[in-house]
Amino acid sequence: MADSKSEIVVYSGPDQGAIATRGEPVTARNAPAIVKAAGRSAEFAWEEFFQAEIANAHTRKNYLHAVQKFLAWVEERGIEMPRITPGDVGAYLQALEFGVPTKRLHLAAIRRFFDRLVNRHACVINPAATVKAERYAVVEGKTPQIGVEQARTLLQSIDVSNPVGLRDRAVLAVLVYTAARVGAVAKLSVKSLVHDGAQYTLRFAEKGGKSREIPVRHDLEQFLLEYIEAAKITEGCLFRTAYLKTKTLTRNAMTGIDFCRMMKRRLRGAGLPGHFSPHSFRVTTVTDLLEQNVPLEDVQYLAGHSDPRTTRIYDRRRRKVTRNIVERISI
Repeated sequence: MADSKSEIVVYSGPDQGAIATRGEPVTARNAPAIVKAAGRSAEFAWEEFFQAEIANAHTRKNYLHAVQKFLAWVEERGIEMPRITPGDVGAYLQALEFGVPTKRLHLAAIRRFFDRLVNRHACVINPAATVKAERYAVVEGKTPQIGVEQARTLLQSIDVSNPVGLRDRAVLAVLVYTAARVGAVAKLSVKSLVHDGAQYTLRFAEKGGKSREIPVRHDLEQFLLEYIEAAKITEGCLFRTAYLKTKTLTRNAMTGIDFCRMMKRRLRGAGLPGHFSPHSFRVTTVTDLLEQNVPLEDVQYLAGHSDPRTTRIYDRRRRKVTRNIVERISI
């Protein structure tokens, strides 16, 4: 897994282009030229914001990209840092060829960065403070739902005569039977599978620093134990990459991207549509439990949602427009 200092792309101004650094923290030394030109206070705020204020590595990566992109846009127009206006921020957002959620993320990153600059007296005002983003309301998520029978077919189609097959079945079963996020599954270690004397549980490290324990149902327990025994794993990460096509495993942890690629391969092998993703299992599991009249609060806790409205987004029982409705139009 990438840590907070890896895979950082540092922008150094239009004259030098984008410099990719591996394993190098964001510091005043690699700040964009427009930040350096604004003085030591701005350089200090740059390093403080990205290296100290933002704890989550994914948030840091996304905010860094957004701020770099905005500063490059401003610098190309010859605007100095203290002279950036709300109109400049608004014009930048309007020019972005992204969806509304991405524009809102860029605005949030710019606004928080300039809050830090104002706090360190590098700027007088925050030019993004009064800029309004387009409204965005999600009634139903866009993640495609994999059907219950399709999920069963996928699990049953896997050749489990080798450690890689056992691994893939275990990964997909964890996604199905825990509704965990793929990032949390990628963080699982051997120690995450705990027996309390009565049953096995999986301890997940969720986003936002949250930790949750989910009981392991009987068939998932079998899948996990068979995989661990065949792979001879005693410590370290639970789900590991394979040596090309040798069917043997390395000591390296699989990432969320590895899970997605593996699932695409397994979907093709099972003759199923390839547009499904690991996140599709969360949609299916949430919908399936709600169809069985499991209380929303219980499903919400299983999915790790802090707000029940988020759980309802995953609920695909209700559709605003169905094929049956449009077929009944009598024109």
